[in-house]
Amino acid sequence: MFGTIIADLSICLGLCIILLPLVITELSRPRDGIWGAIVVILGLVLITNNERLIGSPMLGVVLVALLILRLGWEVAQSRWQQLSEVEQLRIGSMERWITSVREIFAVLQSLFSSSWKFVESFSGKSQLNAKGKKWVRPDESLKISSKSQSHTERSIQETDSKNAPL
Repeated sequence: MFGTIIADLSICLGLCIILLPLVITELSRPRDGIWGAIVVILGLVLITNNERLIGSPMLGVVLVALLILRLGWEVAQSRWQQLSEVEQLRIGSMERWITSVREIFAVLQSLFSSSWKFVESFSGKSQLNAKGKKWVRPDESLKISSKSQSHTERSIQETDSKNAPL
């Protein structure tokens, strides 16, 4: 039970860390996405191995989760204290949050529209062949009769046999 709860919290925390550069750019650092992905993977591992974590391994998982939360809190406080007062006030304003949410929706809309165009490029007919092909009958004078074709093949074989080394 504790393993599942900690795993769910790890996944939520990891996703928040991954989204941190999009939402609060002032508090984010270059490697936050990597650490967020690691925390999400930790949560997924805890969910898949939940039945193995009974007894002392579960105690270890709980203590590691508390340690990660404590260190994460210290990092968040350090980053907050590094901000200027103007940046701290700006983060608290409603206008900044509305702007951030609009930017996220614009990014998601662009992502979905480009994904939709990519999927549509594989379905349906190409627009270059939209007219369809027209059937063209071959000209009667270009047809080769089977007699002349077999005669040509015989003459090629005779030429090859004459030119073959002895």
